[in-house]
Amino acid sequence: MGVELLHRSARGVRATCAGEIFYAEATEILRELDAIPERIRSIEGIVEGSVRLGITGVLGPRMTMSLVTGCREALPKVFLKLVVSDSTTLKEQVSARELDMAITFESELSPNALSRRVLFRQRLCLAVHPQLATPSRSISLAELAKIPLVMPSKHTVVRKVLDHSLAQHGLSARIETEVDDIPSLIAAVRTGLGGAVIMASSVADIGGEDLPPPMLIEPPLFVTAAIVSSSDAPLTRAGEAVGALLPSLIKRYLQTEDLPGVDWVGVE
Repeated sequence: MGVELLHRSARGVRATCAGEIFYAEATEILRELDAIPERIRSIEGIVEGSVRLGITGVLGPRMTMSLVTGCREALPKVFLKLVVSDSTTLKEQVSARELDMAITFESELSPNALSRRVLFRQRLCLAVHPQLATPSRSISLAELAKIPLVMPSKHTVVRKVLDHSLAQHGLSARIETEVDDIPSLIAAVRTGLGGAVIMASSVADIGGEDLPPPMLIEPPLFVTAAIVSSSDAPLTRAGEAVGALLPSLIKRYLQTEDLPGVDWVGVE
């Protein structure tokens, strides 16, 4: 290359700035090489290859496995490489081309640099131990601001929506602690450490069946599920097939489960 790619010292080896660029470019070339056999076979009408799919963890394992099973049945020659993480991290990985696409949650506050296909809107609610709040069908933002909360960190979509909505009403959240792992968050709610703003549809799937029914927040707060992919890098035929299949699989799952607080707004 005519430049130094690695810097060696007593502390070890690290890439120089040129080395980091070389690594990123070489990785992209290798991905293109790996995709050549798939593109050749697709000429004969066979949808074949691997797809790197990200899924936000708050969708829960049941929906995730339903989608994987549905893709496997419809596209038996397509191999899914599944990554489960939070929406912000998944979108960063799609932007960096580490993932072909991802199912994420976002709000009107989210930047839209990626291509997106809207799926459904999910209402937020409060899961809380009875010792902190009297169980009710709904709770106002003013009442919510008085309750200690256990919440994910500020970069997550739900936290951004909550903080923004409270600020609009001159309120702020009483955050006792931050927990990004959803099962641990529910465990904290169960002990009475604080309430948690979550998606109503995910309570049973993340171990909160023993808690009182979650209270809907008034005025309503929403996040939107969408399939995001890179605006710059075209999908392979296998990626296009998975992307076209996912909306119908997700809609069928939502209809079967009859989950609360969910409104389908996408187009199959």
